Amino acid sequence: MKYAIYGTGSLGIVLAAYLSEAGEKFDCIDRNKNNIEALNKNGACVIGKRQFCAKVNAIHVDDVKEKYDIIFLLTKQLGNKETVNKISKILNKDGVICTMQNGLPEEEISEIISKERTFGCTVGWGATRTEYGVSELTSEPNRESLTFGLGSYAGIKNAHFDEIVRILNIMGQVDIEDNFIGARWVKLLINSAFSGMSAVCGDTFGAVAKNKKSRKIIQKIIKECIDVAKAANIKIEKIQGKDVVKLLDYKGALKKKISFLIIPIAIKKHALLKASMLQDIEKGIPCEIDYINGIVCIFGKKFNVPTPANDKVCEIIHKIEAKELTPCFDNVKLFD
Repeated sequence: MKYAIYGTGSLGIVLAAYLSEAGEKFDCIDRNKNNIEALNKNGACVIGKRQFCAKVNAIHVDDVKEKYDIIFLLTKQLGNKETVNKISKILNKDGVICTMQNGLPEEEISEIISKERTFGCTVGWGATRTEYGVSELTSEPNRESLTFGLGSYAGIKNAHFDEIVRILNIMGQVDIEDNFIGARWVKLLINSAFSGMSAVCGDTFGAVAKNKKSRKIIQKIIKECIDVAKAANIKIEKIQGKDVVKLLDYKGALKKKISFLIIPIAIKKHALLKASMLQDIEKGIPCEIDYINGIVCIFGKKFNVPTPANDKVCEIIHKIEAKELTPCFDNVKLFD
């Protein structure tokens, strides 16, 4: 099957590099001409935990002539409607989209191309684009850390699904998620807590987990995510073999204290990761806060579960985007 990576930012560059290194043939579709030029000239380059470059074929979105069976979608969600409508024109009749975005994008995508052609994948590792065509892998370069949680929005497993498994398995471990909403939710929980506070404080996952004041807020965000999921009858799945609910949920003071101590340990493998939302803020472009913490807030309102910590993260990030605040640890005071 012919496939393409649509959106070669921080994650897309790393995925492309791993696949090309393994001898896979595919296209990288992008909108940024400088990024396309760098990819075609130097290849997809990975630095950080691994260092290598692999030759790729990068094409501007307006110059695509081919039709594809599978497109891995790694753009931001902010323009999803326009993006997916454009992708639908370069898909074969039974072609599918595998979204590797944050949040819960499958519903909007399925409304455009149908549930049967919509697959979703949670990405269990992180990266930061440092320059055009270059991305720093900030997670450990082993199969235990480079994981994917794959599911079908319609609950089907067909030839396209099997091919997606084969492709992603080249880079890391692929976990098949029958309870896909539960798999999505655990990634949403992690992103809301660690990406949210990384963007609020202007630092890495490890830094915000180590600082006791920001960790206290992380703990509140996690608790809200768990409580909302329970109210929505969503069973949160494990991630990389870890049961987040069992480890971090609490009722009494003792379990709350234990969960507080566990947080830096739980994120240790991804301590160097800087939230993509923070990367966007630093570039002066809108971030995906409304598709991450904002989703928790929406579900909270729907199921009558208060989400004050997630609400505050959204408020602070919008103020940062409006230049009323800057990302820094002083922002934790705003949660008091």
